[in-house]
Amino acid sequence: MLEGQYAGFRLELRDRGIALITFDAPERLNASTAPMKRDLMEAMIQIQLDDAARVVVFTGEGRAFMAGDNVGGGYWGDAETLKKARTPKIGKSSHDGMASYSSLRQISQAVNRAIRDLDKITIAAINGSCIQTGLSLALSCDFRIASRTAKLGSATLRMGYLPDENGHFLLVQHIGVAKTLDFLLRKRIVDGQAALDLGLVHEVAEPEALLERALALASELSDGPQIATRLLKRAIYSAADLSFAQAGDDIATKTGISDHHPDAKEGVAAFLEKRQPRFK
Repeated sequence: MLEGQYAGFRLELRDRGIALITFDAPERLNASTAPMKRDLMEAMIQIQLDDAARVVVFTGEGRAFMAGDNVGGGYWGDAETLKKARTPKIGKSSHDGMASYSSLRQISQAVNRAIRDLDKITIAAINGSCIQTGLSLALSCDFRIASRTAKLGSATLRMGYLPDENGHFLLVQHIGVAKTLDFLLRKRIVDGQAALDLGLVHEVAEPEALLERALALASELSDGPQIATRLLKRAIYSAADLSFAQAGDDIATKTGISDHHPDAKEGVAAFLEKRQPRFK
């Protein structure tokens, strides 16, 4: 059930355990829908529990990575979208305050939590417009590579909306309070190089080389010791919220697993024998 078509994206498992997720609704600039977000959460569960998948790469088809939510009336899914969905249809939410609160917590924010909680490495290959929901999804990933011609922004204030999918938190974590205030309140949308200068992405690539670069990074990371990599990812995110002593205790606990894994013995042997390690 891992590979195949989902609502608004397709998933394929490539060599070296690379799970490639491609948003494939270019006619709406890959704008997200509720079924798409719920299917993304389902895909994250499958990837988490499938040992064949080691690294996840997200990218978009056409001119966009993901250009926000589909606010033109199809957010809850048209017949074609629902036909592809792996998760069951739910009733359309009403527009009162509690309904908005519930759908944000259980769908829009939940998909970013699911990506962030995945202990396998995630990479966003930002090929084009990456707005609001798309930006938050990219910021939920561990690595971001942007096309030089990509456009990144939240700009929710242009429509009187808030970055309610937890985009404000992710921006503060990545670029700090002062830059987030400037970025959100001034409704900024920046290109790939400006995003790199701000600290929103790790690197910039030419459009034709973007996916190749993201897959090369994924291959590099998939060759590493997977148990130690996954534990280290969790330890780094935890450290952001813990005291020095708590972070030390957390990584010591995780080391009790990684130091006694066969990969650690292989790593030491490869170092002493002056060769590349062959991790399981």
